[in-house]
Amino acid sequence: MSFGEIFVMSLRNIRSSKMRTFLTMLGIIIGVMAVIVIVGLGNGMQNYTTDSFAAIGTNTLNVIVTGRGSSRSADVDDLYDIVAGCPEFLEDISPSVTLSGSVKVGTEVLSRTSATGVSETYMKMSDYAVSQGRGLVYADIAQRNSVCVIGTYISNTYFNGGGVGETLRIGSNKYTVVGVMEQENDEPDEGTTDDCVYVPYSTAARANGSSTISTYVITITNSDYAAQAKKAVEDGLYDIFRDSDAYNIISMTEILEMMNELIDIVITILTIIAGISLLVGGIGIMNIMLVSVTERTREIGIRKALGAKERTILTQFVIEAAVTSGLGGICGIAMGYLVSRAATVLVTLLLDTPMTVTPTAGAISVAFGISAAIGVLFGFLPARKAARLNPIDALRYE
Repeated sequence: MSFGEIFVMSLRNIRSSKMRTFLTMLGIIIGVMAVIVIVGLGNGMQNYTTDSFAAIGTNTLNVIVTGRGSSRSADVDDLYDIVAGCPEFLEDISPSVTLSGSVKVGTEVLSRTSATGVSETYMKMSDYAVSQGRGLVYADIAQRNSVCVIGTYISNTYFNGGGVGETLRIGSNKYTVVGVMEQENDEPDEGTTDDCVYVPYSTAARANGSSTISTYVITITNSDYAAQAKKAVEDGLYDIFRDSDAYNIISMTEILEMMNELIDIVITILTIIAGISLLVGGIGIMNIMLVSVTERTREIGIRKALGAKERTILTQFVIEAAVTSGLGGICGIAMGYLVSRAATVLVTLLLDTPMTVTPTAGAISVAFGISAAIGVLFGFLPARKAARLNPIDALRYE
């Protein structure tokens, strides 16, 4: 008997008891679906994390200089010298000073608006562009000018889409708007990157009453060189302080990698848990195949009496188990896609997060392959039992 004939016979036997076959496949369907959805959720989380970090820049180092008492300190020039001394890894630098006090436009208080002192190169470092007026320039830094660049949200909400030449207050100090940033978000809103004010860092430091600046943003030439860039800054600061506790350097690339590794670990654990249902499904297939062998004992006896070999009987039952499991895997893949789409909608609605649950071809292939392998593995024992039946005993079976 050819393989094709055995395959057709297996399909016929499966169709003869549709409900039992469906219940047998249910464990496989749920297991494959769960694996696909969980892996898709992990991919969605990684993509969302990567996009979020891309918005703030993965090619940046955040440097916080805490200093070492009053005997040793690093000023702005020291940090600029460190960057200039390592052009192969370090590209640009901007001090960062958070302004104290609320932003006010007239009598309106912008409670969620961030006001930050930066250098004239910060816009370029962050891939920001100016749509109206101009950005900050070196003269603003050197002369500590009371000027600012505002985000689109502030421009649209408080200055009717303009703002250049207008004034606002940060704390007790007045600033003249010299530029408006291009829109960064689909909808400029309160608390987003479009709701911001940038002033010269020298002006911000004076407004805060501070003579030292402790926070810096440094861009690196390539995110692949994040480790080398971080070490270059560490070496430069260590030469100044001779104390590794006097500063802290945060690499956005390293944080992203750590978060992705953590997501991978969580998804792997959840996938293993979901895979248990595949094992349960395999046990169900073995159980139902044992029942099928018992029910078809006389049929097996007749076939063996007519000359069917043990290998043919064994192959038939193994193929029948594999087909049952494979069909369950196909149904599980279809369900996995449907549930993934539903999960995408639910996550977006409930968490207000644009995250897409994305099943991968690799996960689908592995899930289907495992489901088919489980059918073969758990179907082998009943198949061997059927193949070893004594034809005389089988023919006498009632």
